[in-house]
Amino acid sequence: MRPALLFDLDGTLVDSIELIMGSMRHAFDGYAARVPTDDEWRALIGRPLVDSFREFVQDDAEIEHLIGRYREHQLTHHDRLVRPYDGIVEVIRAFADAGHPMALVTSKADWLAERALKHVGLDAAIPVIVGCDSCTRHKPHPEPVQRALTLLRSAADHAIFVGDSPHDIEAGRAAGVYTIGVTWGAFSREEMARARADLVIHDVGHLAGAVRRFSARG
Repeated sequence: MRPALLFDLDGTLVDSIELIMGSMRHAFDGYAARVPTDDEWRALIGRPLVDSFREFVQDDAEIEHLIGRYREHQLTHHDRLVRPYDGIVEVIRAFADAGHPMALVTSKADWLAERALKHVGLDAAIPVIVGCDSCTRHKPHPEPVQRALTLLRSAADHAIFVGDSPHDIEAGRAAGVYTIGVTWGAFSREEMARARADLVIHDVGHLAGAVRRFSARG
């Protein structure tokens, strides 16, 4: 069987960074307490939304209110601002055609992750979604990666996790899978290197070759 391929969503398959940052600014607009800077919020991309808000707000009712405002902006502008990275749809569909078991491993709500995959035309290629509704613990904890492996019936040493954030790499390493860090998303090549990804790539066109080299190792 071909290696299982696990993918993060935001910053890896889809360019949604502008939407994420705009939703944060909308949520905190007029907020009296300390508001995160763009760099502070960017560093949290890849973690569940409630955990990100909790870095700045302690009251659960306030967090719920802010998430409501975030969702308001996010859902209004989702389809306009979420788009696949150039070439990624063709690469992922080719992986599916070649027989790779595939799963999405994201900190996004499952239903919203499904909406994004359908919007960019990847829902058929990636039928398994492990989002924040599917797990008790979330990235950087390995549980989401482990659950995806279970659903795909894949061993950790026969799987790859592709992501753009240090949280992805940490989760993948803890689960024992090969990790590929990508730099076309929210994080730099230096951040990916510090996270100790097994491989760092800078272009969507290099992804297929990286998977072929992993497959040939065995």
